[in-house]
Amino acid sequence: MAVAATVLTGCAPQGATVLDTAAPVRLTMWSGQSDEAAKLLQGLVDEYEDAHPNVTIDMSSGASSTDELLQKLAASFAGNDSPDISYTFGSWASQLERSGRTLDLRAEAEDPDTRWDEFSPAARGTAQPTGKKVIGFPAVVDNISLFYNKTVFDAAGEPYPTADWDWSDFRRAAKALTDRDSQTFGYGYSVSGSEETTWQMWPHLWQNGGSILSEDGEHAAFDSEAGVDALTFMRSMAVTDRSVYLDQTDTKSAQLFESDRIGMITSGPWELSALKTAGTSYGVVRLPGTDGDHQTVSGPDLWTLFDNHDVNRAYWAKDFTKWLTSPEQDERFNVAVGNLPLRSSEADSPAFREQVAALPGLDVIQANSAEAKQVRPTLPGYNGLSEAFGDAVSRVLQGEGEPAEALRQATVAADKALRQG
Repeated sequence: MAVAATVLTGCAPQGATVLDTAAPVRLTMWSGQSDEAAKLLQGLVDEYEDAHPNVTIDMSSGASSTDELLQKLAASFAGNDSPDISYTFGSWASQLERSGRTLDLRAEAEDPDTRWDEFSPAARGTAQPTGKKVIGFPAVVDNISLFYNKTVFDAAGEPYPTADWDWSDFRRAAKALTDRDSQTFGYGYSVSGSEETTWQMWPHLWQNGGSILSEDGEHAAFDSEAGVDALTFMRSMAVTDRSVYLDQTDTKSAQLFESDRIGMITSGPWELSALKTAGTSYGVVRLPGTDGDHQTVSGPDLWTLFDNHDVNRAYWAKDFTKWLTSPEQDERFNVAVGNLPLRSSEADSPAFREQVAALPGLDVIQANSAEAKQVRPTLPGYNGLSEAFGDAVSRVLQGEGEPAEALRQATVAADKALRQG
C-alpha cells in the first residue's frame, strides 16, 4: 500500500491550493458503522451540513464490513480517489501513516480548543503511531476491567474485589471460588490463541515492567524476565491451582460468567448489555495490579483523515471531525450507543450518567481508561506477533511447555513477522 501511494502520488489530481472557507466543498466519509450507529451518525452529518451550507458530506459504510475498509483504502490510494474521512481500526494506524496519504493533524492536536489531553493516552498514541504525524481523531475507545460475579462470591463467602487488589489477591480469590463439584471456576481465560488470548496478557506484562516491542520497534521484547514472570503467574493459576476455565472459543467464558459458573472474567463495555439481559448480579473494578501498577489495555479506533491535495477539503474534514469528537456530539453518538465516551470530561455529563444507570459498571470502565497508558502496537507485523505470543500463552496455560522456552520460541516467530511487515 505504501509503495502504491508513493508511485502514484504525482498522478493525483490537484484541487484547491489556496484556502477559501466559503467555497463549496464535497467530502466523502466511510463510516464503517452498524445500522443503528450509522443512523445516529447520519443525523449528526445532516446537522453539520445545515450549519455549514457550503459543505456536503457524502457518508456511506465504505464496505460491507469494517474489516474490508483497509483493502478499500489501498485501492483508493492506487486510484487517487481516497475518502476524506474513514473509520479505521487502530491496528492499521502505522500502515496508514506509512502510505503517505494521511493528513497531519498535529496543529489541531496542539490547539488548546481541541482539548487533546481529554483523550486517553492509548487513544492519543494510536492516533500518532510513530510519534510524528497525528493521522486522525479517536473514534471509539475501550479497555478491559475485572468483572466479578456477586452470586459466585457470595456462595463462596468471599469478599468482593477492590480497586486495590494485587495479583496475590486475585489468585487467592480465584482458588477459593473454584468448586470441582459444581464445576464452578474462579476465573475464565481464552486459550484459543487469538488476539483475545494475547491482549488479556498484555496488562500482566506491562504491570510487571515488561514491553511488547524493543525500543526501536523492530523486535519482540516480551521474552524478558517480566514476560516470563507474568506467564508463570497465570500458569500457576491455570495448571497448579486449576482455578481457571480455559476457553477454547473466546465466548464460552462470558456465557458461564453470565450463568453464575465463573467468578471473574476480564472484559469491556461490550459485555454489559449481555449481563443486563441475563440478569447477572455483577460488579466491575480495575484490573488487579502489581506494586501499585494497574495498567490495562485498550484498542482505540480512529477517524483517519486523508490527503486529497485540496486545502479546502482538508480544512473542512478536520473541522468536521473535531466537531464530531467534541463532548457535545460524542454524547449523542458513542454514549448514545453504549460505548465509552471518548473524553474524560464527559464522565459527569447527564447523558453518560443516564447510560451508567442503565448499564452499571460503565462508569468504572470509563475511569479505567486512565490506566490504558501504553499503546497496543499498530505496525503491520503485529498480527503475526500476536499469533506467536497467543499460541505460546495458550499452550503454557494448558500445561504444554514452560513459560521461558515458549516465549523464546514465540519471539523467533514474532521477529519473523515483524521483518516481513
